[in-house]
Amino acid sequence: MKCTNKRTGHSRNARRRRSASGSGNRNLTFSGKRGRRRTRRVRTAVLCVCAAAAIVLGAGGGYYLWDSSQNHAASYEADAYTGNLYQGGMFAQDLCVTSGDVSLEGYEPETSLHAAGLFDLSKESVLCGYRIFEPFAPASTTKVMTAYVALKYGNLDDVVTVSENAAVRNWDESVCNLQTGDTLTMYDLLCGMLLHSGNDCAVAIAEHVSGSEEAFVELMNEEAAALGATGTHFMNPHGLHDENHYTTAYDLYLMFNACMKDERFADIISMDTYNVSITQADGTVRTDEWPASNYYSSGEVAPPDGVKVIGGKTGTTDEAGNCLIIYDEDLESNPYISVIMGAGDRTILYEQMNQMLSSGVTG
Repeated sequence: MKCTNKRTGHSRNARRRRSASGSGNRNLTFSGKRGRRRTRRVRTAVLCVCAAAAIVLGAGGGYYLWDSSQNHAASYEADAYTGNLYQGGMFAQDLCVTSGDVSLEGYEPETSLHAAGLFDLSKESVLCGYRIFEPFAPASTTKVMTAYVALKYGNLDDVVTVSENAAVRNWDESVCNLQTGDTLTMYDLLCGMLLHSGNDCAVAIAEHVSGSEEAFVELMNEEAAALGATGTHFMNPHGLHDENHYTTAYDLYLMFNACMKDERFADIISMDTYNVSITQADGTVRTDEWPASNYYSSGEVAPPDGVKVIGGKTGTTDEAGNCLIIYDEDLESNPYISVIMGAGDRTILYEQMNQMLSSGVTG
């Protein structure tokens, strides 16, 4: 019994040791399998990442090769400038452009002149430019911009009643002799302002379009800037002198050129006189005649042979001197705009204009 018990005890201990050893081996085997599975998963993940990177790099390289062959400036321009957000041409398209003064063979500016310019509209070139970017008082050539705003924002069929502010002018102003309470059309006022240079007409137009001179002048400055006339600032619609009222010969060209695109403006300045019927405050009607103030239209001065003057706008004050801007054509009907600012008197004004036309248009 004793011997049996020892064997039994030995056997149990051995079984316990084998059991413990087997359990340990099983644990080691299980841990090893988990490690191998984890290793395989990591390897698989690495391979997937590498494959994805290869695909991305391959696509990126292909895009780079394609992208490097593209003209992005052309593509952007095509997308941006053919869309609905952009319908016009470049700002200076169809304009005569120069970065500075331009001498004209055969023409010598007289010493009293403030500025002079001759612009070939068909060739879009500046034929003559004397101090064309320097600001000067424009006198009644201001009314070119007044006309532009009136044509853009006004109705020429409107009947306008002349205010006291418009009618009562200083004795030395250029006027059409409008009286307080007179009624006439916007078209009548525009003719009186452009042909006979009536300051009273200019004020009546301003008040009718914008409610006041001040509001109208704000609109003039806005529209001038929109046309590119950056050397211009207006203080009134008629051109009486103010130190803050100025423009340049080049800006006058820009404004006059814009006006000439409106057939109504061209028709008015081509007249040599305008006959008007005005209903007075008491209901009676009076008639008047407003002749053109520029000597080409009135026939007092003839242009050079080979030049036809269609019409224009004059301006005169002590500070501005004698000013004139005209639209003219050569024998082939090619159009030009010519401007003189600050001539010492009318004789010099028209002599200088004719010399410039002879040298630049027919020379």
